[in-house]
Amino acid sequence: MEISYTDNMENMTKENLQQLFLSVEWESGKYPEEVLEAVKGSHSCITAWDGDQLIGLVNALSDGVLTAYFHYVLIHPDYQGRGIGKGMMDRMLHRYKGYQTKVLIAYPNVVEFYGKLGFEEEDGTTPLFISDLM
Repeated sequence: MEISYTDNMENMTKENLQQLFLSVEWESGKYPEEVLEAVKGSHSCITAWDGDQLIGLVNALSDGVLTAYFHYVLIHPDYQGRGIGKGMMDRMLHRYKGYQTKVLIAYPNVVEFYGKLGFEEEDGTTPLFISDLM
């Protein structure tokens, strides 16, 4: 089946989000109602679909002028390595072209992937977190 991309969130449900988040073993998948609310509150979101199955998602939080933060970037494991993540990120980077800062936090195993898209580590910075979910 052909993969389709959309920035329309109408077909997004807590069930298909939960399935996608749990497929990559993200803890937030245990909170589908909150994830749905968070994604729908994004500045923008691009999703990838195989028929009616949600297989990928990238969302951005933004001030709408200077900065875009890409919070969720995930592809179902059965679809990884097919260029879907790159396709979604290319669309997002185009959407935020001209913004001064585009940022994300990456796990070590995907730093190389984001490097190919132009992201670089910034010396002197450290990501910091507080999480009530853990």
